[in-house]
Amino acid sequence: MRQLLLIDDDERLASPLQTFFQQYDFELLSQTDPLQALDWLQQHSVDMIILDVMLPHIDGFETCRRIRQFSDIPIIMLTARGDVMDRVVGLEIGADDYLPKPFEPRELVARIQNILRRSKSGQEGAQTSLRFDGLVINQQTQQVSTDDRILELTSAEYRLLLLLASQHQRIFSRDDIMHELNGVDADIYSRAIDILVSRLRQKLKPLDAIKTIRSRGYQFVLPPQAGAS
Repeated sequence: MRQLLLIDDDERLASPLQTFFQQYDFELLSQTDPLQALDWLQQHSVDMIILDVMLPHIDGFETCRRIRQFSDIPIIMLTARGDVMDRVVGLEIGADDYLPKPFEPRELVARIQNILRRSKSGQEGAQTSLRFDGLVINQQTQQVSTDDRILELTSAEYRLLLLLASQHQRIFSRDDIMHELNGVDADIYSRAIDILVSRLRQKLKPLDAIKTIRSRGYQFVLPPQAGAS
């Protein structure tokens, strides 16, 4: 059974979600205090975090930032705010998806399943590593490494890198990427793609791996390592 952690100060939310999630083989744990949740996550492991934006002590954005300092666990943010920029900020700081409140529990389950399914298929479908000059993408462990370090990527960043690198001669438009990495609403996804690419570029530095092709999209440009399959 997959374990999920809900961080939300509304104590009325956890109980019905726990009952609903059981039919999908999810165990939902809950924390109402983000600072206590951060301490708990330092000692425990879950498969995904469902994180509310409006929290006491520190908000969901700051909680997400702190989680990203030690973990790349998938995060879905819940927000009651209608401002598109609030949603973009969540993606920019490392969230994998967001869902506005109020929401239908079945839609939340669908988004959780989508992220977990993509992660699982990436592992099962991988037989070899992708190797480029200065970069290795291990599809079985989902570990990305350069010549001198292992990169800490979020699940969204990893999926974007794998998409671009697996067809490194192809130029991917934003629509192409949106189709492959769906999960975020289309009305903000063009901006979200740019954010993901920017974050990924920062983490890949000093490698200059992703090129912007004006008016067309993005292309992975590192040459394959000699002898790589």
